[in-house]
Amino acid sequence: MPVVVVVVVVGAVMRGDGGGLKGARGRQGRAAVAGRWRRVAVMLLALAYAASMLVVFLGGGRAGMGGAGGVAVAGALRLRGAPAPAGSVYRSHLVFDRLLPEMRASSASRPHPLMTPQNKKSGKRWAPCITKKLRRSELPPSNGFLIIEANGGLNQQRISICDAVAVASLLNATLVTPAFHLNSVWRDSSKFGDIFDEDHFIGLLRKYIRVVKELPEDAFVNFDHNISMIPNMRTKAFSSVSYYLQKVLPKLLELGAVRIAPFSNRLAHSVPPNIQALRCFANYEALRFSEPIRMLGTNMVDRMIKRSSLTGGKYVSVHLRFEEDMLAFSCCIYDGGWRESIEMENARERSWRGKFHRPGRVINPEANRRNGKCPLTPLEVGMMLQGMGFDNTTSLFVASGKIYNAEKYMSPLRQLFPLLQTKDSLASPEELAQFKGHSSRLAALDYTVCLQSEKFVTTQGSNFPHFLMGHRRYLYGGNAKTIKPDKRKLVALFDSPNIRWGRFKRQMQDIHRHSESKGFGVRKPNGSISIYTLPMPDCMCQQAEP
Repeated sequence: MPVVVVVVVVGAVMRGDGGGLKGARGRQGRAAVAGRWRRVAVMLLALAYAASMLVVFLGGGRAGMGGAGGVAVAGALRLRGAPAPAGSVYRSHLVFDRLLPEMRASSASRPHPLMTPQNKKSGKRWAPCITKKLRRSELPPSNGFLIIEANGGLNQQRISICDAVAVASLLNATLVTPAFHLNSVWRDSSKFGDIFDEDHFIGLLRKYIRVVKELPEDAFVNFDHNISMIPNMRTKAFSSVSYYLQKVLPKLLELGAVRIAPFSNRLAHSVPPNIQALRCFANYEALRFSEPIRMLGTNMVDRMIKRSSLTGGKYVSVHLRFEEDMLAFSCCIYDGGWRESIEMENARERSWRGKFHRPGRVINPEANRRNGKCPLTPLEVGMMLQGMGFDNTTSLFVASGKIYNAEKYMSPLRQLFPLLQTKDSLASPEELAQFKGHSSRLAALDYTVCLQSEKFVTTQGSNFPHFLMGHRRYLYGGNAKTIKPDKRKLVALFDSPNIRWGRFKRQMQDIHRHSESKGFGVRKPNGSISIYTLPMPDCMCQQAEP
């Protein structure tokens, strides 16, 4: 019952029903009081989460609660004694403690996955063939300038850039190298040339579209040197080719310049073959990282190979999404108790103020976990890889942002994989100094090391692993060489504190074999998957094995 009272109070506070507001006088008074109520609401909601999690661990069971104007916390409260469905609750740390002795004992007795031959897919081999698909002809006079704003992190920016190249070709427009939106989450002020090699980009594309670094003076003066005076064509996500030709092109011809902001995912996956080939060319050939990123990235790869001598220079890379903002956005519950609940709620308010408190919004941590939507913890990644046969001689590179509560959560992974490396251990503080505070540049370093790994492990869906899988397919004959676990299956196994090591290992090896079978894939003509994840057959051709 006390938990019910807390949730209802939060709903009342978030509606603004508190009696203290009535006594406020003037705008400043109301704002001050509202601010105090908002802080109280955050604290009370955090306490509600913590209390409900306590009920989960102590009692098990199921019920739903919610305030009309606040957040409905579904599935967090249950009738005492009713068991939670398998995979609903984080108990992986209990499984880890149970299996650790057996994991250590079995490490030295099995063949290492990095040292065993890969099962090659029979048939023809895929190889890049973009230039065969591109149409080359003399460029007609430009219809005007296309200005776009790329938003999001590193790989969302890549989508915007490559799609902008395709749209510029459709419209016969001159593309101004994209500006990057300063995102409230990523907080990276980098310009195009800080992350990508701008001259290389312009030079490689010059046979297919015109690209300039900035809007020329004679065009800019027509808009009073004010970029916001250029009409913003607010296109919908995944707009068709016909939309650009019928809606955007006439405006471009009329004014000489158009702007599209934001421009993330603003072009459909399915476009004419020559446009698709240009998209491929932009992503896999024209876009390369800036020289400082390339130089340090190459050095980091070399160092990683040298530190992988026990496995013939081969290493495994893991994209670990266990940063505070990722956990907060997922609304999942782990084992951090009151402190975790308060920190997650504060993080949600900082980055997405109000989004999680809209009327009717339902947060169901248990369902999120059962459905595989919760980021894997470092501990879970370590157990999974151990079960697949990767032992303590495996060199592991972990790509990530700042890990939440790293001292606690990274310790089990380091315990299982003492040869673990990150960009902070592969590069010196002096080498990393120029990249600090720039999340996209740091992500580019991670991307470079992951791209060259023998195996890549993805733990949470996002643009980073999707792009890497596509790029790896492009480089490695169509094979992503990626472990993409079925997290619905994983969480059920992690919710079995009494599971035996033999059964756990068999299940992990099944997941590994399934991932290997999915390494190859061909994009369907009108499918929902882009060429950035599946470059075959749009960017690659099949060739007979030598």
